[in-house]
Amino acid sequence: MTTNRVDISDDTVLYTLQLPSRVDSITTVENFIDKLKEEYNLGDDTYANMLTCLSEATINAIVHGNKQDESKKVYINLEVHNGKRMQFTVADEGDGFDYNRLPDPTAPENLENLTGRGVFIIKHLADQCIFNLKGNEIELHFKI
Repeated sequence: MTTNRVDISDDTVLYTLQLPSRVDSITTVENFIDKLKEEYNLGDDTYANMLTCLSEATINAIVHGNKQDESKKVYINLEVHNGKRMQFTVADEGDGFDYNRLPDPTAPENLENLTGRGVFIIKHLADQCIFNLKGNEIELHFKI
């Protein structure tokens, strides 16, 4: 695991993480979000939403994107703008997916499914959620 912080301008800080495609890498993400909470004095709601979204996006990248292939990495970038906005990007080395064709987890036939709610949750908790065309990268925005 590699974590870097770079001040790229007077008002923008860039953090980068590279994680192995192992489910236990989620601990690194949780610890990273905990440090951000302290450093940027995040409110409890923002912290909880951020933690949930980043955990879901990372698990999806590890399990669905990279198929837990430890030779593949998950890349997380964070840009903090003016200490008021955070923009995360989570990318995997997988083939991607069609994010427009996800089944609705609130449909009656899907309510008892054990999986399939991650993207739905992310879309409701992040201030903005954008997928790249390939479907192997998600961008999450949070106002802080």
